[in-house]
Amino acid sequence: MEVVGESVLSAAVEVLFGKLASSDLLKFARREEVIAELEGWKRELRMIKEVLDEAEEKQVTKLSVKEWVGDLRDLAYDMEDVLDEFATELLRRRLIADRADQVATTSKVRSLIPTCFTGSNPVGEVKFNIEMGSKIKAITGRLDDISNRKAKLGFNMVPGVEKSGERFASGAAPTWQRSPTTSLINEPVHGRDEDKKVIIDMLLNDEAGESNFGVIPIVGIGGMGKTTLAQFIYRDDEIVKQFEPRVWVCVSDESDVEKLTKIILNAVSPDEIRDGDDFNQVQLKLSKSLAGKRFLLVLDDVWNIKSYEQWNQLRAPFKSGKRGSKIVVTTRDTNVASLMRADDYHHFLRPLSHDDCWSVFVEHAFESKNVDEHPNLKSIGEKIVQKCSGLPLAAKMVGGLLRSKSQVEEWKRVLDSNIWNTSKCPIVPILRLSYQHLSPHLKRCFAYCALFPKDYEFEEKQLILLWMAEGLIHQAEGDNRQIEDSGADYFNELLSRCFFQPSNNRELRFVMHDLINDLAQDVAAKICFTFENLDKISKSTRHLSFMRSKCDVFKKFEVCEQREQLRTFFALPINIDNEEQSYLSAKVFHYLLPKLRHLRVLSLSCYEINELPDSIGDLKHLRYLNLSHTALKRLPETISSLYNLQSLILCNCRKLMKLPVDIVNLINLRHLDISGSTLLEEMPPQISKLINLQTLSKFILSEGNGSQIIELKNLLNLQGELAILGLDNIVDARDVRYVNLKERPSIQVIKMEWSKDFGNSRNKSDEEEVLKLLEPHESLKKLTIAFYGGTIFPRWIGDPSFSKMVILRLAGCKKCSVLPPLGRLCLLKDLFIEGMNEIKSIGKEFYGEIVNPFRCLQLPGI
Repeated sequence: MEVVGESVLSAAVEVLFGKLASSDLLKFARREEVIAELEGWKRELRMIKEVLDEAEEKQVTKLSVKEWVGDLRDLAYDMEDVLDEFATELLRRRLIADRADQVATTSKVRSLIPTCFTGSNPVGEVKFNIEMGSKIKAITGRLDDISNRKAKLGFNMVPGVEKSGERFASGAAPTWQRSPTTSLINEPVHGRDEDKKVIIDMLLNDEAGESNFGVIPIVGIGGMGKTTLAQFIYRDDEIVKQFEPRVWVCVSDESDVEKLTKIILNAVSPDEIRDGDDFNQVQLKLSKSLAGKRFLLVLDDVWNIKSYEQWNQLRAPFKSGKRGSKIVVTTRDTNVASLMRADDYHHFLRPLSHDDCWSVFVEHAFESKNVDEHPNLKSIGEKIVQKCSGLPLAAKMVGGLLRSKSQVEEWKRVLDSNIWNTSKCPIVPILRLSYQHLSPHLKRCFAYCALFPKDYEFEEKQLILLWMAEGLIHQAEGDNRQIEDSGADYFNELLSRCFFQPSNNRELRFVMHDLINDLAQDVAAKICFTFENLDKISKSTRHLSFMRSKCDVFKKFEVCEQREQLRTFFALPINIDNEEQSYLSAKVFHYLLPKLRHLRVLSLSCYEINELPDSIGDLKHLRYLNLSHTALKRLPETISSLYNLQSLILCNCRKLMKLPVDIVNLINLRHLDISGSTLLEEMPPQISKLINLQTLSKFILSEGNGSQIIELKNLLNLQGELAILGLDNIVDARDVRYVNLKERPSIQVIKMEWSKDFGNSRNKSDEEEVLKLLEPHESLKKLTIAFYGGTIFPRWIGDPSFSKMVILRLAGCKKCSVLPPLGRLCLLKDLFIEGMNEIKSIGKEFYGEIVNPFRCLQLPGI
């Protein structure tokens, strides 16, 4: 039975209260004569909120309560959509009225504008009012029905009922399945020394038989530490010395032998991969790459290699390896292990001893605290560890849960919780226990991650922007920080509690352990789905992700036609770096998307999209639009009416030539990523009006009346990376003073670029003054200066105060005859100097006349 978490619903209701309290909305509602209805909503919701805790308990055993909670959840979504429509219409009228005020510059003209002017034609407003009135009445009717059913369900409505953060749901446990993998170890390994010794002995012994390689299966239930043991062995010094190459492959539920073979070949010899290679060519290349080599291959988390034919095909290239090569397989399925090793030897992982499990728990629960200084917590902790049944993941998760809790009562509540008895599988209650201890808003954010498939690597910023778009980030009253900062707190909290873990494949990427992913799928119930679960998609589904195919025809998306309530339509690559172009049926744009009018998140990255229909402007709720890696040349002007848009991702749109003129209407826009869109030659006029922008990956200066450097003056919230291009177009160098990069610590990566054309129009002294005035904040980490036309560099370049700079590039500055004293940059790791035609020699001034210059430099490129 699926259980809708009360706290998730509680957070949704809190969001409604926040919107209903908006002073602007209330004024608008009074004018439109719907204030009485909205006040009625608040009264009913307050009464309903009183019973949500009790409803969570009862829905486990009472179907009628479960249905009531589900209907309330759907109603909460629809109420939020209606309130958003009001807010959007209010914003639209205000923007058009402001524009009219700007046009009406004289009192004579202003007198011609009616005082009741609202910024749009009266017919359109009447139509809006009629439609909204109808929607409000429908919502009110459903809310009345919810309230009437509540009265019949026998809730006690006792104020002060225990909150969900202080007790745990006894819901049905999810079914746990697979395990993701990486080849690096992030933490100490406890209790596996003997297992390690046994397997290393087998790896080093020649037991290959007739096939030149041997197979060693590691078998155990989820959370037992199979992957950790494999990592432990993979990094052992003796193993590193004896095997070359060593290859780590996360198999998970992949069953396509051709894909697996390509993955292995890519790991062994990435230069050998070709797009057009068929299976035979790939196998021949892999066989050749392994020929005569003593290799070690780890196939981690194998599930679906279940036929002898599959295994026989997969192993064929391995026979060319040197005798003594080995394959380590981790799996929960003994049938898989038996298939891959003929003599049926399996290395079964046993539960950890109490002492070793205690060591894992202590590492996460007590952190830097001395355990013996907390005898009361220690005694309770030892009893909790007994309930972990020797599972290291369980000890890790519950330890992370208790790390921030220092009161004996808090630890006792965990020890005495009924959730320990909800499943025969010991890992399940641990995971749900950790989930139940999340705040309501964190629960919603975690449940949203059910959109990500197993082993999907995601970026922190990407996920935070999605949470923002869905309205999942709550800011307490008086919290004046940027909402992205609150989102970062959410992310770090989930990371610290082991719901996320760093990916060892790529820096700054994260993954969810597969059991955690299963938990997300479970707690999201019917709300979030990937296309793998299309048979379960329902009218309650609000968020949908899918894997791109080479050619996605309309039939793939037919199931969405009757799902007009969708808020998320998210195309995922197989992994975050897969930028191979795919094709999407035009019918999706012209027929399906216009129906999905409640979309808040739309991601169509990596599709070969040439144009968007004007109807994209009808998606008024849209807050996140990702069109990166597409073939768009321009965007329709109707995008400028997406007043709620927060994030517009256009990176690597290599054919994009122009942004909409009226994009400045998007006053809620916070992130405009146009990095890698190399044909874009100018910024839209008055971009300085987008004062909420935090991400503006590049700012292009134009000749004449185009964008000028002074426009950066008002964009005070910029952070991260900024490229300022076309610096040779600055008319008056004094304008650069207003940019004041020196007072912008949030900008940590800067590129300053002039034109490649060093014609007679270039003014050496002006460019020297410009670069001098562009001095950034001392927290800068990466600096690129390209095609600078001055003969000297300003004193700030190479100043030791830039102690955090790790990367510096000087490219095409062919008029400069002397290099700055870069040896004084104490943390500089990467230095690239090219195209410096006037540099004839490098003297001691380059080293900064210090004893130990460039002490962190790794490999200069000069």
